[in-house]
Amino acid sequence: MAEEGEEEVMELGAYGAAVRLVEDAAAEVLLLWALNDPAARRHNFFVRHAALTLPIDSCGRHLSILQSPSSMSTPGVTGAVMWDSGVVLGKFLEHAVDSGKLVLKEKKVVELGSGCGLVGCIAALLGGDVILTDLPDRLKLLRRNVESNLLDGGGVRGNANVRELTWGDELDSEFVDPLPDYVLGSDVIYSEGAVMDLLSTLRQLCGSSTTIFLAGELRNDVVLDYFLEAAMKEFTIGLVDQTQWHPDYRSYRVALFILVKQFPKLMPEDPDHI
Repeated sequence: MAEEGEEEVMELGAYGAAVRLVEDAAAEVLLLWALNDPAARRHNFFVRHAALTLPIDSCGRHLSILQSPSSMSTPGVTGAVMWDSGVVLGKFLEHAVDSGKLVLKEKKVVELGSGCGLVGCIAALLGGDVILTDLPDRLKLLRRNVESNLLDGGGVRGNANVRELTWGDELDSEFVDPLPDYVLGSDVIYSEGAVMDLLSTLRQLCGSSTTIFLAGELRNDVVLDYFLEAAMKEFTIGLVDQTQWHPDYRSYRVALFILVKQFPKLMPEDPDHI
């Protein structure tokens, strides 16, 4: 245990490096905004929303992620273009695997709110058995990116499948039998109205061996506070320090959290009652 006033750090889930535990939602949000000053940082450092493609190298391959800038005019549609948090998360996974802190080979991975699909594609290139998910009207673009970047090129270490998933709905057996080893999400904490449905889905997906990675843009402190406060009732949460991210893909406008489900501790049996 950490001494009073000291930050507690520990390894969580399947990630082989220590992270700082989030112990108070409001204090965590205040600290992130105070240290990172996201409003003063450049938006979309790694992406261009007006471009039809996002070129990026990962896992020894050149990926070209299709975007649909015109779809951004539709209210509520944000997954038609890439955001910095997705690039950060994808390259973090690559760096963590390369540095021996994470193993995705032959692991079941579910990505929530996949959008354009970069994170899920990288997870598949790293050997994961990946299910990329999003709402029905987002799947066409997602499938095109999976097909053009993975299926057409060959030589992929893992697998990638695209499926419809609406947060809050009861999940099909494909998602939970067996439960995934990893759940991934980038820019999925964006509105208070979606938080409880997101947590419902995370709850269904998580077993004792499931590790969650969520990367998000620091754009709304109220929404992040609301999510952390609610999530801490069921999950242990850690903040992955930027020194553990890919050295070329770090941003003060992005935070990267790791979550593991809390389970009741089993009390040791009383030998007098055996």
